[in-house]
Amino acid sequence: MKNNNTMNVGIIGTGLLGKAVATRLLSTGHKVTVYNRTEEKTESLKSIGAQVAKSPKQVAERSDIVITIVKDAKAVESISFGKDSIIHGKHEKLIVSDMSTISPISSREIAEKYSQHGIPMIDSPVMGGPSLAEKGQLVIMIGGKKEVYEKCKSVFDSIGERTFYLGDNGSADAMKLAMNLQISILALAISEGIILAKKSGLDPLLFLEVLNSTYFKTGMSVLKGPKMVKGVFEPSFFLNVMQKDLDEINYTAKEFGANLPVARLANELYQNAVKDGFGNIDYTGILAHLEKISKSDI
Repeated sequence: MKNNNTMNVGIIGTGLLGKAVATRLLSTGHKVTVYNRTEEKTESLKSIGAQVAKSPKQVAERSDIVITIVKDAKAVESISFGKDSIIHGKHEKLIVSDMSTISPISSREIAEKYSQHGIPMIDSPVMGGPSLAEKGQLVIMIGGKKEVYEKCKSVFDSIGERTFYLGDNGSADAMKLAMNLQISILALAISEGIILAKKSGLDPLLFLEVLNSTYFKTGMSVLKGPKMVKGVFEPSFFLNVMQKDLDEINYTAKEFGANLPVARLANELYQNAVKDGFGNIDYTGILAHLEKISKSDI
């Protein structure tokens, strides 16, 4: 599919999601420049037409919009304002869109710093993961000035099937954290259901079949549930990244005066899973950790 309203797009951070977003944008006719701290992670994108930059500055110089998809707020700060960073590649048309999952507090601070350099920034976290990114089926949340978003709407239309404009900078990141809280707790609930079914002498696949015949079925229970039962945790979203997001959720809740006891418990469980060596598998691998501690409790 080709797009008649193409842009020069920079992608900084070519992990699972960044790579998928870049792939989709290339396939829809946008010109894409990529940068990753580990350059080897850009090789597959180079082979399908992406330009590879040597620095965030170089990405900015070549792009109308730079999408940043990195680990945390500290990483966003570094690529934005550090040596050879985005601000040093500033030009008149430049827009920055942060797709990282960070707290709305950090997002607002970063947007203000960009504003001081005369660069507009929006936050644009997504729901859906790499597979939906490559199909152009992400759900995108936008925070920041609406007129800035509208200038690069064609980019978001290429990767998403629905976009929600939510208001000022930080609003999209707040929504993203609320969404990821649902995912983390749902993975725990399905995991414990599987464990209870097994301990009761039931086939856990039958548990999923019954669950998925009810009002309470979810995309996770349908698509990931059977893989969880089989112990297949190929990552679409790493467990240690989910744990980092729970850190952000709990920090934001504290700053905003929200009491989220289940979020605190979820973070403790995911922290223990990371300490136990399960960080580099899919977030649904929380099941493996819970099964391990379930056996140790006997």
